[in-house]
Amino acid sequence: MLTKFLHFWKKYNFIVIPLFIVLSQQTLSEDSKKLLILGDSISAGYGVRVDKKWTSILQRKLDSSGKNLRIINASSSGETTGGGLSRIPSLLKSNSPDYLLIELGGNDALRGYPVGKIKFNLIEICKMAAKQNVVIILMQMRIPPNYGRRYTQAFESMYSEIADEMEVQLVPFMLEKIALDPSLMLPDGIHPNEKGQLPIADEIYNWLKSF
Repeated sequence: MLTKFLHFWKKYNFIVIPLFIVLSQQTLSEDSKKLLILGDSISAGYGVRVDKKWTSILQRKLDSSGKNLRIINASSSGETTGGGLSRIPSLLKSNSPDYLLIELGGNDALRGYPVGKIKFNLIEICKMAAKQNVVIILMQMRIPPNYGRRYTQAFESMYSEIADEMEVQLVPFMLEKIALDPSLMLPDGIHPNEKGQLPIADEIYNWLKSF
């Protein structure tokens, strides 16, 4: 009996071992936590090569540190909170994320949309994610002061109001310091260049350490 088993192993172990490895890799993949990013052109990496985007850099940092977190970047250039609200149901269903990073509102403000409407959309996005027990991370957004003090203040304070009301994590605007350094920005003065992607990835990596 033992002789037959050894003969079988010697003949078929080249099949059994790879199969074990495949199953192990599948298990690791299934056990990975998932971070869904719902953002605009800043998170979509406008004007930057795929491998140089902050989301790609962040994924490499997470992988090298052994943090089992997979990034799903659903960001789109020009995205508004209304667009995000229309897409979030299918994104939640198809990806089943553990975490959701919302980086929206900037385009709404640049188009002069009512703050009340922007807030409503963001709250609805949070509610949908919360129903699926997704941990929500809301990013503070900033706009140029030329939109008027009243509108600017109402828009920017809206994020802390949402964070308090929905009990979600509020994180600083990713371009808080970067936007002040022309060497880190594209000529349009709105989007970070390749050099500006690294500090964004570093900053967000530090936020994710607590999750």
